[in-house]
Amino acid sequence: MPDLFIGLMSGTSLDGIDAGLVDFSEDKCQILDFLYLPFSADFKQKLNNLCRTDRPVFLHDYGKLDQQLGELFADATLTLLQKANIQPTQVTAIGSHGLTTHHAPDRDHPFSLQIGDPNIIAEKTGITTVSDFRRRDIAAAGQGAPLVPGFHQYLFADHQPICIINIGGIANISIIQNNKTLGFDTGPGNTLLDYWIEKKKHYPYDENGAWAQSGKTNNDLLKQLKSDPYFALSPAKSTGKEYFSPAWLEQHLADFSFCSDEDIQATLCQLTADTICEAIKQYGPECEQGI
Repeated sequence: MPDLFIGLMSGTSLDGIDAGLVDFSEDKCQILDFLYLPFSADFKQKLNNLCRTDRPVFLHDYGKLDQQLGELFADATLTLLQKANIQPTQVTAIGSHGLTTHHAPDRDHPFSLQIGDPNIIAEKTGITTVSDFRRRDIAAAGQGAPLVPGFHQYLFADHQPICIINIGGIANISIIQNNKTLGFDTGPGNTLLDYWIEKKKHYPYDENGAWAQSGKTNNDLLKQLKSDPYFALSPAKSTGKEYFSPAWLEQHLADFSFCSDEDIQATLCQLTADTICEAIKQYGPECEQGI
């Protein structure tokens, strides 16, 4: 008998919802089907406004978006099940990460906030829904991110030493070696690249890195960006768009007004690549394979 689960996720890019149908029977992990549900431009803008740290947030707006996103998560689930020809009664549970609106694991009172009401998901689908993963991890003195290293250990324990790299808005790695797993955020992934090209070219992202490839890395700017204390911190550590924000970038660019826009994009791309590679060299030097 299949042991079916659905995973729901919306990341820091705020572009939409990913929904996966997975079979965990017979000690395996097999993806049976997948669905991507993009956000409308208007809804994405509302989410961006909610996640900004330079303006107040009204509880009415927070609650409304929490409810609306819960509805969208439920719709994505039901559409995925219809696509896969699977009945809700055949699914053991839904795991819903939600969408992070603010992540602050290192404050005096650490917290992480996600929206996408799991009660609505459970009610609309009729499927047991598990959520609020990050807050539970922080309550147990964790960072609340990244959460995927435990799953990577389950998947790749027989392939160590190995490094698994995920480049989302924020980049993170899982290093599995000597029967131990280490996972942490290396720094910005696509978040600053997306911000810069949207500001200068009005595109939501740099498709195939074409704009970055048209420029050249400015080594002085790169050195300044990499001087940020976060990169020197030892794991466990996590970060987010709250830290590597537009304001963070603009502050560093103040002395580099002579740089062309495309050179800045190329430098931001190099920053992501360098900080990932340096983290692997420092904490996973035995890794001969990565995915």
